[in-house]
Parts: sequence; C-alpha cells; structure tokens
Amino acid sequence: MRVNLCNIEIDRCSFQEALRSIIQQAATGTEPKYVVTPNAHHLVTLQRDRHFRNIYQNAFLSVADGVPLLWAAKFLGTPLCDRINGTDLFEELCRLAAENNLSVFLLGGRPEAADQAAIVLKKRHSTLKIAGTYCPPYGFENDAIEVENINQRIRAAKPDILFVGLGAPKQEYWMYQHCQAVNVPVSLGIGVSFEFVAGMVKRAPFWMQQAGLEWLYRLISEPGRLWQRYLVCNSVFVWLVLKQKFNLLRQPSISEGL
Repeated sequence: MRVNLCNIEIDRCSFQEALRSIIQQAATGTEPKYVVTPNAHHLVTLQRDRHFRNIYQNAFLSVADGVPLLWAAKFLGTPLCDRINGTDLFEELCRLAAENNLSVFLLGGRPEAADQAAIVLKKRHSTLKIAGTYCPPYGFENDAIEVENINQRIRAAKPDILFVGLGAPKQEYWMYQHCQAVNVPVSLGIGVSFEFVAGMVKRAPFWMQQAGLEWLYRLISEPGRLWQRYLVCNSVFVWLVLKQKFNLLRQPSISEGL
C-alpha cells in the first residue's frame, strides 16, 4: 500500500518490512531496481523538478526518511507506519548482508568517507563482503570517461547491494540513469550516511532523532550550508501539506512541471 504525500507515493511499510523487501530483491532480483528515501527537502525539490519526480514514481521502494513526513501523513488522515532513516537502513542492511552472504559497494561521500565507513562496518560484521568503495571527483557526472570508469568498477565488483551517497537529487539521477548499466540487483540513495558511520559527521542525539529534531541538530551544526534547505524547504513543505489537506494542491502529470 502506498500513501500520497505532496504528489508522491510513499510505501506504507515498517522498517522491518522495508529491510525484508530490499534483502529479497538483493538476493533474487534479476532486474536492477533502486530505492529512494524521501524527506521534506526531497518533496519540495520534486515539485519543480519533473525529472526528479519521474525518478521517484519509478522507484522499487519509496520510504519516509524523516519524522515530519510521518506527522504530515497523519495530519492528512493517511498515516505511515515508520520513519525509515537512510543511515539506519544502511547500517541494518549491511548487518543483514553479512548474515545472508551478500556483498555491498559504497559509492560517493566526501574523500575517505566510504573507506572509513567500510572499516567500521567490517569491525562490526566480520563476515560482511565489501565488494568495493569509490569516491568520485567533484563534477564527475559531467565527465563521460569518469562515469564509465565508475560503471566499470561496479560491474567488475558485482555487488548485490549498491549504496549511493551523492546527496539529493544527484544520487537519484545517477541511480535512475545507471542502475541498468551497472546491473546491481538493488541500489539505494543514502545521502551523508557514509560520513555518519565513519564518524566524520556527528548524528543528533537519539532523543532528537525520535522527536523529529534531527534536522535542527544538523542546522545548528552546519548553518551556513543547510539554512536554506531546512528553514526555507521546511516552510514550503508545511504549505504544500496544508494545500493538500484542503484539496488545493495540483496533481501534475509526469510530462509537466508544477
């Protein structure tokens, strides 16, 4: 079952159900698929980015990464089951990959983040198969040679799960365009999760995560970089939810912008 939130369908599944679906796809999938983890920033971005919206509409799984989405869905009378945070998903999938003899590849993050995250994860799960890690240079998406280099690395490594930490919407663009070419059963966009696991960026205290205040912690930690994303986007998100509540939000086709 899916819930419509700001013109995007989000899967109404629990954290455990999402894990099971992804691991099953990784173990048995013959056709490559990708998973998206929408938050308020994503939902605002896709209102004006029809390609981003199309990518979301074609995802294998779309899970709510952010307590504000749960609040909004409940306010609209279509509650979601769980917050399915991208970093939590990344860590738990690595644990399950180790248990199920599946391999993973870490693509993206800031320099050394993927390598450091891999070291941490191997310490936690000694049987985890890290098929590879790679941090592409800035602007790689505009370099056809570098894009092909990345694709060749991943194809050669043959992972079962590909974690893509390039930030939104770049990571979603990349998965949509290249998931078939790299032929990995399942790819996931997970933002700054490599940095969190590696300890390069500190996560909010658990109580703030549970209270839906992780965004506030990150804003305080990096105000210069994140103020527009959180203050402006969150305000627009609230407005979009109110418009949907009172049936004022347009439902565009994929072929048109809002």
